[in-house]
Amino acid sequence: MSRLKEKYFKQIVPEYIQKHGLTNRFQVPQLKKIVLNVALSHTDQDAKTLENIQKSVAMITGQKPVLRKARISVANFKLRKGMINGIMVTLRSERMYEFLDRLINVAIPRLRDFRGLSDKSFDKAGNYSFGLREQVIFPEIDPDKIPVSHGMDITIVTSAGDPKKAYEILGMFGFPFVKRQSK
Repeated sequence: MSRLKEKYFKQIVPEYIQKHGLTNRFQVPQLKKIVLNVALSHTDQDAKTLENIQKSVAMITGQKPVLRKARISVANFKLRKGMINGIMVTLRSERMYEFLDRLINVAIPRLRDFRGLSDKSFDKAGNYSFGLREQVIFPEIDPDKIPVSHGMDITIVTSAGDPKKAYEILGMFGFPFVKRQSK
């Protein structure tokens, strides 16, 4: 069992139940999946570049990524139906917890000038999304061996159903949130 999964069941669930006066551990919000997306521009259509991006995403997640193809043509974006325009990985269960552990404890602290993740990126269902500008913050990636640097969007899907509950659960996992001052 991964470290964060064990922490969830042994620390977070009992603490959340006690704090909110719940009667059942299944009432506690949980993580459902983590989705990583890498958007590709028309300049990344080269087979070698596409293969390198796939390899780096596979090394980061431990799972083979899926190529996403355009469903419709969009002339303004020079996109034709059937062209590859993204790479996606969906992590669940053990791999999800292991990736989240590496993300929180290793990768995010390696960000340059990092002051915390925004607490404004929750949707109404309690899912959290944020973007990373480069993949070299992960320890699996050797910056000298990577010809192409790319960013990625990460979405953490929860069963919270409410942004406040999701914020609390992710905070208990150790997410480095920073409260923004409202204007």
